[in-house]
Amino acid sequence: MVTTGLEGQRMSVMLVEDNPEDVFFTKRVLKQSGIEQITVVGDGQAALVTLEEMAADGRLPNLVLLDINLPVMGGIALLKRLKKNPRLSGIPVVMLTGSNVDCDIQTSYDLGASSYLVKPISKEALQLVLASVFP
Repeated sequence: MVTTGLEGQRMSVMLVEDNPEDVFFTKRVLKQSGIEQITVVGDGQAALVTLEEMAADGRLPNLVLLDINLPVMGGIALLKRLKKNPRLSGIPVVMLTGSNVDCDIQTSYDLGASSYLVKPISKEALQLVLASVFP
């Protein structure tokens, strides 16, 4: 179970996802993994605003799980903005998406994504990624 990371801090995750079923599944796996601080945002623009507010308060998440196909601002555009922002660029971002298009995968890694999981994902696959981010 992952409940704390370095120096005992509570682990927190932002899930940027607009599909209610995917939100339900992912939250369940995160909670089963001991992560209780979960922020869910349904579009890329709202995620960017929320992350900027969190940065101003000094309470950034330890991980962002990011879908590519989102309303308002897509996941690739959000990833690009996050990695260009000095206050947000250090947050690991895992793409958690239905897109298995090679250019989306390559672009995500080129922009700094830590990992790329294609939905539907298994509980075990998500837990492996969590274990790599939260040693």
